[in-house]
Amino acid sequence: MPNPAEELIQTTLDCLKGVASTKSIIGEPVTVADTTIIPICKLCLGFGAGGGTGEAKEKAGTGIGGGGGGGVKVEPVAFLIIKGEQVSILTTKEPRRFNAIFEAIPDLIEKLKTAKEKDKKGKEEKAE
Repeated sequence: MPNPAEELIQTTLDCLKGVASTKSIIGEPVTVADTTIIPICKLCLGFGAGGGTGEAKEKAGTGIGGGGGGGVKVEPVAFLIIKGEQVSILTTKEPRRFNAIFEAIPDLIEKLKTAKEKDKKGKEEKAE
């Protein structure tokens, strides 16, 4: 007799395998005029299952039970953009923006110091 828990686990795994394909990570290209956009995704899978057998104390016989479940998360992380001969990548989480901000901080501080010094000299000249 087939074990229902094993069948449930196998069915759940088969469904997850169907989702976790290369097509889920590298999406279908979309072309508009001379530009092709290819989505690139991150795929996260979670799976849990369990089963057991036992006897009921009140009734004669053996019981079998099982359960399982899984979850999938597909998140776009970038887009490959092909326009003519040029290829570029656009990420959805723009760390470059934050890097640019952090790189600009020393220049911004220097500009603020210079502006403050000019303002201070201007006030001193007016006071004289």
